[in-house]
Amino acid sequence: MSFAPVAFSKIVYGGDYNPEQFPRDIWDEDMRLFKLAGIDIATLNVFSWSLNQPDETTYRFDWLDEAMNKLQEHGVKVCLGTSTAAHPAWMARKYPDVLTVTADGKQRKYGRRHNSCPNSPTFRHYAGLMARKLAERYKDHPALLLWHVNNEIGIRCYCERCEQAFRKWLQRRYGTLEKLNQAWYSRFWGHTFYDWEEIVLPSGLSEGLSGGNADQTAFQGITLDFFRFNCDSWLECYLIEYDAIKEVMPKAIVTTNFQGNGTYKPLDYFKWAPYLDIAALDIYPENHTPESYMAMRYDLMRGIKDGAPFMLMEQSPGVINWKSVNPAKRPGVMRVRSYQAIARGAESIMFFQLRRSLGAYEKFHGAVIDHAGHEHTRVFRECAQLGGELQRLGGELIGSTIKSRVGILFDWENWWAVELGGGPSSYIKYLDQVQKYYDALYSHHVQVDIIHVKTDLSGYDLVIAPLLYMVKQGFAEKLERYVEQGGTLVSTFFSGIVNETDLVTPGGYPGELRKLLGIWVEEIDALFPEQRNSLVMQKTLGSLEGAYACRTACETVHTEGAEAVAVFGGDYYAGCPAITRHSYGRGEAWYAAAEPEGAFLRKWMGYLCDRAGIAPLCEAPEDVEVTCREKDGIRYTFIMNHADEEREIDAGDTVRKELLSGTKVRGLLRLEPKGVLILRHGGEDEAAAPA
Repeated sequence: MSFAPVAFSKIVYGGDYNPEQFPRDIWDEDMRLFKLAGIDIATLNVFSWSLNQPDETTYRFDWLDEAMNKLQEHGVKVCLGTSTAAHPAWMARKYPDVLTVTADGKQRKYGRRHNSCPNSPTFRHYAGLMARKLAERYKDHPALLLWHVNNEIGIRCYCERCEQAFRKWLQRRYGTLEKLNQAWYSRFWGHTFYDWEEIVLPSGLSEGLSGGNADQTAFQGITLDFFRFNCDSWLECYLIEYDAIKEVMPKAIVTTNFQGNGTYKPLDYFKWAPYLDIAALDIYPENHTPESYMAMRYDLMRGIKDGAPFMLMEQSPGVINWKSVNPAKRPGVMRVRSYQAIARGAESIMFFQLRRSLGAYEKFHGAVIDHAGHEHTRVFRECAQLGGELQRLGGELIGSTIKSRVGILFDWENWWAVELGGGPSSYIKYLDQVQKYYDALYSHHVQVDIIHVKTDLSGYDLVIAPLLYMVKQGFAEKLERYVEQGGTLVSTFFSGIVNETDLVTPGGYPGELRKLLGIWVEEIDALFPEQRNSLVMQKTLGSLEGAYACRTACETVHTEGAEAVAVFGGDYYAGCPAITRHSYGRGEAWYAAAEPEGAFLRKWMGYLCDRAGIAPLCEAPEDVEVTCREKDGIRYTFIMNHADEEREIDAGDTVRKELLSGTKVRGLLRLEPKGVLILRHGGEDEAAAPA
């Protein structure tokens, strides 16, 4: 898949703005403060459905007209929400089908957001109608830049309408009950279905089963399909609004903001990619959140649309407010983390929110304009500094992309299946395994693309597929072609186990990957969290030598053409292969039969990168992040010091322009705590250093 990027004129800067919550005289003061802070975009109307539509037939947009006009007068563009993120009280009272139902059958009452049933005909009708009315009203408004459908979509509903819709979805997917029963292995424990009406939504595990949660049943197939169905149901809701806008404004830029820091488990965001003109995410790390955690999620957002830039739609300029303890964001952190997003493909920096609310649930959530109401706060000064820098950068970085030679596979359906219970250990977490391999590459300043099963692999020298439990149809053959043509593949324990319906592939693990990996797995031994085994190297590979700890699961592996690079050091399978390498065509397929400690992963990934000729972008300490964007033969290297102390980095012998300061730099540089450099390579600014 390839997508044309959405081209803004600069990295847009702003966030959620709720002028309807404040008197009109505050609006003028906001415009003054926006100008001081360099704010050039405001998201309006996200939660204003009840204000816009006080009853079934009345629509009032006078406040929104005034807000749009006010922002236009002051040079601020609008990201226009469709207001459908929370339905009005009159709708819930008159049409209770809009209210969601919990897994135990309890209907939620009105009074919260994320409380609309995705299969409610009432919700779908009025949401689509609202989107159309807004598009018709504002299609020619000069302030309008893009559209924001709903908000942080994705709650699951278990009502009767969802159950009926699920049955129809299953009929379209399987065609016959015979195929459904086969896919779900329903004869186990006597769950065979003879009528579509017998199928109910998963509503809880039977007593005594372990490792599950409230929306599982005793057989995983139905739950896996319910997850798929819920994702499709919400995508249909999004498309109702998307299509309504596009019918009125065919060239409109339409998106929605992804929640869960970009890794929101209930929705397969890759499925949404064709219907997003630009991907967008909300990210709310805590003070102690590792920088690699955020980096991986930005790379995932870029991967959603195969490398196209994305929007950072929400972050907090200061505190968050929903944890047990909500410490202030330390000086400099907002700025360096904002540049981290830009360095990895973001073309907007936006906050929730621009002015702090005076009441309700998020009144203590951070904002550019605090309750004090003026510019004399630390947070405002930091926001204004960043806003000024983004104005000076202008369109310099717009349209630049990131080129990576390493891809890490991410698959939502595999994530769901791995954690549906019944495996060797409930401590096996898909996201954790992906992050560990990402962290190892991050520590080497190696750029990574997060890829999906449909990604063209030919551009990657190294592909890593952690915990590839579910092997989708045709994917094993795709991996074989990739390795055969010279690629290097890394896979891990608990891989090649099942197909797309969560049925075990017979013939021994790792199933369809067995030929490619050159191994057969006889047993999987699960370790308790405090337990460790060891990996003992059989030869030195780069800096890999000696023994390393491993955990979580240890597999009894038999080689079928593969070479044992490391063996287990303990237990009854001591001496059995733990890390294997299999030559296949012109490439290699590696397998880790356990979860190695971080030191091993860092050295292993470093070794594989060295062999592929993948060099670090810059020589720098691990707590200094380095990335590179490219455009028209010019490279922009971002160097970001996340540490609380000064760090020294080597910028090389070539003189380059540093964009934030406008100075020329080369050689060893001292970078202040939370400091940022953007070095431009190529063009008239680059010159060879004197001898």
